[in-house]
Amino acid sequence: MQMLIAALLLADPQSVSASAPLDYSDAKPLATRDEASVTGTAHTAMLAAQQTLLDAGVVECSLGKPQKDFSAFTVVMRLDADGRVQQTWRQGSSPLAICLQRYVRDKHVFVPPKTPFYTALEISFTK
Repeated sequence: MQMLIAALLLADPQSVSASAPLDYSDAKPLATRDEASVTGTAHTAMLAAQQTLLDAGVVECSLGKPQKDFSAFTVVMRLDADGRVQQTWRQGSSPLAICLQRYVRDKHVFVPPKTPFYTALEISFTK
């Protein structure tokens, strides 16, 4: 039993996702890795799809709701084979971050090259 526990603790987060829930600190590196694996025109299409989702989410989350908290935040998404968001993780607690995380759930982003595929929306309001 101790060997099983030790193996789980040392395993790659991707390999234990079925047995142990991921948190933001596990999911974000997976998004960085998966996004870096997409190149060329597929990368351009991925960025465009992310921008479209982000734009629609910001409109939905801020329309008629003046924003006061402009702190940076990130929403990590796990996509299924169809490109639909299956799970999310968030770093940041502004009302916009919370709303955007809720907004993206079950939305279609893009058809990923593999599954599961992790991707992130990183938002910063600084120049």
